[in-house]
Amino acid sequence: MKNLSRLMLGTVQFGLPYGVANRNGMPSANEVRNIVAAAISGGVNCFDTAAAYGTSESILGKVLHALKATDKVVVVTKVRPLTSTELADPHLATAAITQSIETSRRNLRIECLPLVLFHRESDATYLEELLALRDRGWLRYAGVSCDNTPGPAARYAAQGQASALQIPCNLLDPRHSRAGSIAAAAANNVALFVRSVYLQGVLAMPVDQLPNHLHGLIPYITKLANLAAEAGMSLRELAVRVMLSHHGVTSLLVGVETVDQITENLTIFNHGSLPADLLAAVDSAIPELPAKLITPSLWTTTA
Repeated sequence: MKNLSRLMLGTVQFGLPYGVANRNGMPSANEVRNIVAAAISGGVNCFDTAAAYGTSESILGKVLHALKATDKVVVVTKVRPLTSTELADPHLATAAITQSIETSRRNLRIECLPLVLFHRESDATYLEELLALRDRGWLRYAGVSCDNTPGPAARYAAQGQASALQIPCNLLDPRHSRAGSIAAAAANNVALFVRSVYLQGVLAMPVDQLPNHLHGLIPYITKLANLAAEAGMSLRELAVRVMLSHHGVTSLLVGVETVDQITENLTIFNHGSLPADLLAAVDSAIPELPAKLITPSLWTTTA
C-alpha cells in the first residue's frame, strides 16, 4: 500500500450520527457527494468505512461509483463485530466473516476490496480466515483495527500477517505512541492508520461545550491550547501535525460532516510535521490520564 494520502477520510458520519462534537447529524446524500468530491479534488485517495457504520458502505459505494472514482481510491472497510457465540465457534465465525465481506463487496460495488480490517481486536483471532478470503480474491490486504490498550498492535505488526493496522492516538491519549505501536509498524513495513485524532471531536470543540463527564480533560486541553497559540496555530492544527510528525504513520483518519470541514482539514494537513522542541513540549504536558476520560467506549458508563 504505497502512495496513500496522509488524510484518510472517515465516513462513519455518512451512515450514523457520530461523535461527541457532532452538531449536524448525518449529511444528506448530496452533501456526501460534495464532501467526497472535495476530498478527492484535494488529493485524498483513501476512505475508511465499516459494515457496522449503518448505511456508510452503501452510500460511499454509490457516491464513488457516480463520481467514477471507485478504481482511483483505496477503500478500507471492516468486518462486522462477531457475536460472543460466533467468536466461540470457528464454523460460525468463518460464516459470519464471509457473509460480512460479501455484503461489503456488494455495498461498495467493489469485487476485490482493497483492504479489510477486523473491526474488533478480539475477532482477529480469526485472521487466518480473512487471509483465506484474500487468497480467493475477495480482498487485497488484511489487517486489524486495534483497541486503545497498546500491546497487541505491536505483536500484530511483528507477526507478518497483517498488512495494515488502525490505532487510536491523539494529544490526550498517546498510549500507543508511547508504548511503541507506531515504531513497531514502521519497523515491520506495516501500514498504520491513526484514528481518533481529535478524540471524537473533543480537541475540536470549545471546552465550555464538553459534557460533564469529560470536564476532567479541561486543564490538559487548556495547556495544549496554550502551546498551540504560542506556536501560532489552532489546537486542531496541533492535534493533526503532532500525529503527522510520528515516523511510521501512513495516514490520519478524520471524519467530517461538511465540505467546509474537509477543506479546513486539507489546509491543516498541508502544513506538515512539527519541530522536535514543540513535540517534546506537547509530550511533557500530558501525563497518563485516566482511561475513562480518554477512551470513548467508556464514556457512556461515566456520563
